[in-house]
Amino acid sequence: MIENPEPAPRPTFGTTFAAIFKGQLSRAKTAAIPIFLAATLQSVGLVVLLKGLVDTGSHVTQQSVVAGSSVTVVSFVALNLLAQRFGALKASGALDYFGALPINPAAVVTATAAAWASFTVPGSIVVAVGGAAFYRLPLSHVWVIGPVVVAAGVSLAGLGALLGLIASRPEIATIAGQLGMSLVMFLGIVPAHRLPGVVQAVRAAVPSTYAVDAFAESFKHAPSWTTIGADLGICVGVCVLALAASTWAFRRAVRSG
Repeated sequence: MIENPEPAPRPTFGTTFAAIFKGQLSRAKTAAIPIFLAATLQSVGLVVLLKGLVDTGSHVTQQSVVAGSSVTVVSFVALNLLAQRFGALKASGALDYFGALPINPAAVVTATAAAWASFTVPGSIVVAVGGAAFYRLPLSHVWVIGPVVVAAGVSLAGLGALLGLIASRPEIATIAGQLGMSLVMFLGIVPAHRLPGVVQAVRAAVPSTYAVDAFAESFKHAPSWTTIGADLGICVGVCVLALAASTWAFRRAVRSG
């Protein structure tokens, strides 16, 4: 009597994440240099351009310009390009390939987001250190850019994936990603207290602004680590929600594909 073979065990989240991450990283490497240069030069240009418009006596504004420009590097890739990436995957039917595999959809979305967002790290560090030196801000706590990039990168990558997956056409995903990046840039660079009340409410709903505020706080001579931790904690919370929403959108796109 021939016994039916037992089904192969389902890959774990970690195994799937590692495989997808390596694959997406290899695909993205061909575009890494132009992406790095475009995202970095754009933010460097903002730092230099705003030098002539910033009140030299306003340390809060200087801190916001440098912190906001550093996070803009993240939004260029994590939000803008990932919206385009997932929009293209959905339009080409490539999501069906992942949907047919016995793997966790959350691992696919998280690994893809992490792979593309990882390219923002060098540019963000260059803008953070160079911008702080340019505006003569203290560099003693510039290392905070590390957790800021991770928190902002993952949250914006999750939102970028969500935009790309729920858009009905790749062109709409591209426009949504570009508009989202512009919103992140504007609300990150302009200090919150200089915005109208309605716009401040909108700013409070954008996850990357908490990462900006955390990094801006680190430029103070005596930063409040409680404030930095709270801001990064909120950003991490949004990371979880954004990745959960993009995972739901992934499953929805596969079922309707």
